Amino acid sequence: MLVLAGIVAVYLWAQRRHPADNRRRLAFDLGLILLLAVYLTPVETIALHYLLAIHLLQNVVTAEWAPGLMVFGIAPALAQELMTRFRLVRALTHPFVALPVWLGTYFFWHVPAIYDTALTHQGSLLHIEHATYFAAGLLMWWPVAHGRPVYDFYKDAPQLWGLSDLTDQQIAGVTMAVEQAIIFFAVFAYFFSRFLRTEQIAGVFSGSSR
Repeated sequence: MLVLAGIVAVYLWAQRRHPADNRRRLAFDLGLILLLAVYLTPVETIALHYLLAIHLLQNVVTAEWAPGLMVFGIAPALAQELMTRFRLVRALTHPFVALPVWLGTYFFWHVPAIYDTALTHQGSLLHIEHATYFAAGLLMWWPVAHGRPVYDFYKDAPQLWGLSDLTDQQIAGVTMAVEQAIIFFAVFAYFFSRFLRTEQIAGVFSGSSR
């Protein structure tokens, strides 16, 4: 909760110097709502004590969906200033750095022994896991939302519908994210419905044996 409050405070402060438009503010708010939904509702209890599927949903929100929305919520002027003034920001948000960091973070925390250890230390190590997911997600989405076009081939291509190279790249990134989200929710819905059917069947048998 303190981390989320800190993120909001920094964003509000940044808005005073480099205000974002309504569309970007809405994106930031949606990202914040997603984080609140998976950490301050019963979803958190289910994720940490009952269902792996819900915990993975929490991880996806933390590492992919919320960071993407919140990075897009940053005003382009502020993003440009950060990349110009701070070499570390420019280096970490380079696509060939950010993507391996994001993939490596996912791989590291999903090693079974490390995954189980984090869940048995929910007051400490699990917070570090979620923080690194979120940070890696910010880095991964930054080049999509605020970087230069990654693929040089399309720089000289004729522009359609008035789309700039960067806007085209942003739409491409969102398209891939939405596709992954649809697949994830379809698989999640299947296994969750199967879990409910199993619980109902188990309840019928346990009731008949009394």
